[in-house]
Amino acid sequence: MSLFPLIDAPDTGTVPTATLPLAREIAWDFVQDQPIWRAGSPVYVTGADAVLVWAWNCIHTKRFRYDVFTTDYGQDLSGLVGQPYGDEIRQSEAIRTIREALMIHPYITAVDQVSARFEGTLLTLSFTMHTIYGEVAIHDAALSI
Repeated sequence: MSLFPLIDAPDTGTVPTATLPLAREIAWDFVQDQPIWRAGSPVYVTGADAVLVWAWNCIHTKRFRYDVFTTDYGQDLSGLVGQPYGDEIRQSEAIRTIREALMIHPYITAVDQVSARFEGTLLTLSFTMHTIYGEVAIHDAALSI
């Protein structure tokens, strides 16, 4: 029995312990920030696109806020709020925090070209990820902290 009866659990099959299974996530509409559905069922993506969806959701989830996620999932940018840091230190800490949040995923091998720009409590991020499937990028992701 599934917690969400409308969504079938993905068939993981048997996978050798030495290799990772094919990454699979529900397709995401990054503009409207919501999952993509067709004919009443979610659309799935695999490979690099799945890792990109995971990364998008990870950076938009505040760590420790929701009991449904492990304590490793999400970003913890709340420590930057109310601190007397200068702009360079805030950007540096935001970049470090985002890298740490993304690097827990076993399919991500590196996070490069990270840029962070603060406008009040809005943080705009851009970065490139190297995954086991190739390179993917997120441009101008806005986070409210």
